[in-house]
Amino acid sequence: MNDKEVIARRVARELKDGDRVNLGIGLPTLVAQYLAPSLHVFFHSENGIMGMSPLPGEGFEDINLTDAGGRPVGALPGACAFDSAFSFGMIRGGHLDVTVLGGLEVDELGHLANWMVPGSMIPGMGGAMDLVTGARRVIVAMTHRSKNGSKIVPRCSLPITSVRRIDLVVTELAVIRPTENGLVLQETAPGVSVREVIDATEASLILAPGLVA
Repeated sequence: MNDKEVIARRVARELKDGDRVNLGIGLPTLVAQYLAPSLHVFFHSENGIMGMSPLPGEGFEDINLTDAGGRPVGALPGACAFDSAFSFGMIRGGHLDVTVLGGLEVDELGHLANWMVPGSMIPGMGGAMDLVTGARRVIVAMTHRSKNGSKIVPRCSLPITSVRRIDLVVTELAVIRPTENGLVLQETAPGVSVREVIDATEASLILAPGLVA
């Protein structure tokens, strides 16, 4: 498995039957592929779909049915479409159980930075600020490091997305839970040692019971 598949498979295990879930652009969209067959999860896209599904196969694309990133998607029986105002009303009103978002940085306060790199051209924040603030649970799915080093840092150097503390970070190396006391290393990925995670992380980590460096 590549790193993205490892992350998406682990995030999928966090979802529960009946959850209303928003998947962010990029890596988070892979999560839908790895749900247990017995789970019934309602995927939301902020451009106005509830009941989104992966395409059933090549040739089923419909230019009028896409996710927020413009990728073709399918729709489950009973899915509904609505305008952007209604969609963001759902987000801001706390009606989403989970959002899974990509990340550029997460820090020891549990702050997420995922919407801009200073000096780069971007169209805007999009739904990131609303999702981090409004969803009941925020899971960040991202690689542990970038070409510039650790993405889990003492303090975000990039503009943060929200002052709210996120709930979970899943990388190809570990699962980390931000708390009021700091970042708790909850588990390591199969074949990855605690020492490897510590060495790959710029931020300080608190080891969960049962983990030894």
